[in-house]
Amino acid sequence: MLTSMSRLPLHTLPVFRTAARLQNLRATALEMHLSHSAVSQQISVLEEQLGFALFERRGRRIVLNEAGHALLCSVESALTQLDAGVLTAAATALGSSQRLRLTVMPSFLQRWLLPRMQRWRERHPDIALELHSSQHVMDLQRDGFHAALRQGSGGWPGLSDERLLDSPLVVVASPGTARRLQGGSIAALAHEPLLGHGESWDRWFSEGGLKIRSNPVASFNDAGLMLQAAEQGLGIALGREFMVADALRDGLLVQLSEQRLAPDAEYASYYLVYPPTLRDWKPLQALRDWLHEEVCMLKESMPAATPVLTPIKPAEPGSTT
Repeated sequence: MLTSMSRLPLHTLPVFRTAARLQNLRATALEMHLSHSAVSQQISVLEEQLGFALFERRGRRIVLNEAGHALLCSVESALTQLDAGVLTAAATALGSSQRLRLTVMPSFLQRWLLPRMQRWRERHPDIALELHSSQHVMDLQRDGFHAALRQGSGGWPGLSDERLLDSPLVVVASPGTARRLQGGSIAALAHEPLLGHGESWDRWFSEGGLKIRSNPVASFNDAGLMLQAAEQGLGIALGREFMVADALRDGLLVQLSEQRLAPDAEYASYYLVYPPTLRDWKPLQALRDWLHEEVCMLKESMPAATPVLTPIKPAEPGSTT
């Protein structure tokens, strides 16, 4: 039995960590860009060198046993530190001319970040941003990203996060739809094509004093597409206030009501997320400062709502509606 690191096959540990997470050799092979047999062989080599099994085989699944859990607890933090160290070393070696790789949700990129990129280029012409758009939460160290813009409640393991903004949901529609609804009450929306998730609309109606079970005509996995559909007059949307601010200013959308809806706590805020080891890296410092400045500018320039619809009941003092 191996009792020291002198003969520990270190090259097998990343495969071990991934297999422990995915619990499937074929999925591990796909993620690690290895063959199925190579993954199986590396785990076998590790177990042979250690002198004991790490997994239980359950059909197509592999599940960590107690020894595997014990090893994973130690290996996980060590590999995470190594990943972060490599990322930091690469960033330092190439200096501020390196591309800063940023992964961001498509809706955030489309509706907020891209319209502001010219100001970034004017401020930091020597720092190129490499933007990656994905609905999935990317592993920054594994996939080589320096930072991410994420939606959530903070506290991602092994990462530093800074809250950028919170934003309630507001009801918006195309100018043509707004003209047609001018002067009506919010109850009129119950008979309009609604876009988005029924649960949010039901809550919005309820907080406005109406017990209505909505039936949206379409839901979207991307808020940017939903707002684009609203701009084209396909329906009425509940959108993040900061995401619709530019469209309201440009006359592409109209806010129908002053009533606001607080988002679910799980998706309440938007964060800048990055490995702690990159905190003092100059390109990341520049991005962090610029994002906070842009958020401040957004809050100062947010257009005032001119309600199209009348409320059923007045909003209570201090209400988020």
